[in-house]
Amino acid sequence: MASVYRAIYLRVHPTGKCTLSLSCDGGGQDAQLAQVVGDELGMPSGDVKVVPQDLDRFGGGHGYVTQSSPGLQDATRKTCAKIKDKARYLAGGMLGTSPQSLSWNGDNFGGKRIEEIALYAHGGAIELPLGPDGRQLEGSLDAQTTFRN
Repeated sequence: MASVYRAIYLRVHPTGKCTLSLSCDGGGQDAQLAQVVGDELGMPSGDVKVVPQDLDRFGGGHGYVTQSSPGLQDATRKTCAKIKDKARYLAGGMLGTSPQSLSWNGDNFGGKRIEEIALYAHGGAIELPLGPDGRQLEGSLDAQTTFRN
């Protein structure tokens, strides 16, 4: 039998709060997953809502398995890394500096915390900076990881 996929989607809302949507059930790891996001993004874990088996986001019967996985925490860390990659470019735009000159300081890039960066990304009335591919960044701060194990 071929391996099946699971997916997670993380959105940092303009308020700085997060939603972590899972295609599978959390296997009782909801608090741990919220803590991973909090630790990775420098925010209180209480600001992270975990939504197991989020059929509104992932649908049903689309090839995703709904059983929990030991790989959820690693996938969550990878998704947080994607958020920080995009946040670096957004912070560079906010500060008028090269994103490569900025490093993550546990809860900020160049003094800009993740909630400030998320608000900037969702602003709508501004022109966002270019991303690593040379295209203008989209107005959101979110990422998805699909994995199997």
